[in-house]
Amino acid sequence: MSGLRERKKERTRQALSDIAVALFLEKGFDAVSVAEIAAAAEVSKPTLFRYFPAKEDLVLHRFADHEDEPARVVAAAREAGAAPLDALRDHVLAGLERRDPVTGLNDDPRVLAFLRLLYGTPALVARMHAYQGRSEELLAGALGGDDPLAARLAAAQVVAVLRVLAEENVRRITAGEPVGEVLPAAVAATRLAFGRLAAGLPY
Repeated sequence: MSGLRERKKERTRQALSDIAVALFLEKGFDAVSVAEIAAAAEVSKPTLFRYFPAKEDLVLHRFADHEDEPARVVAAAREAGAAPLDALRDHVLAGLERRDPVTGLNDDPRVLAFLRLLYGTPALVARMHAYQGRSEELLAGALGGDDPLAARLAAAQVVAVLRVLAEENVRRITAGEPVGEVLPAAVAATRLAFGRLAAGLPY
C-alpha cells in the first residue's frame, strides 16, 4: 500500500507540473499565478503547495531526480575501484551520446521550449542554483576523505563544470545549431574540463 500511495503521489506531482509548464509555455512564467494553475488542475492552492512549496518547483522538480546523480556516480565508482572524476566524465559523455536533456544536447521541440523557459526566466535560474547547491552537498559527501572542506571545494568545481557545459550546449542548440554539429565540440569540452579537474583535484 505504501508503494501504491507513493506512485499515486508521483503521478499527481507529474500531472500538476505538466499543467503548470503548459501554462508557463503559453503565457510566460510571470504571467501565470498559482491560483490559475490550481484552477486548471482542479485542486486547491493548499493542495498544490503540499506538492510544490514554491511556484518555481513546478518546473524545477524535473531536476530533482538529477540532484544526487553526481553523488550516485561517484559512490558507484568508489565501489568499483574507479576514479570518481573519470566516472563522472564517462557519465556525461554517455549522456551526450543518448541526447539526455540534462546535458543540454537535445533538439526535441518540447525540450527546447522547456529549456528556453528555464534559462529565460530569472526566477527559475535563481531557484535552480538552490538545486545545484544540494547537488554539491551530496557530491561532497560521496567524495568523502579526511578534509570536508576539500571535498566541498571539489564538489563545487564539478557541479560548476556540469552547469557550464550544459549551458553552452543549450546556447548553441537554441541558437539553431544542429545537434550533430554540436556533439563533437561538446565531447571535446567535456574531456577538456574533466582533464583540468583531474589535474588539480585528488579524485
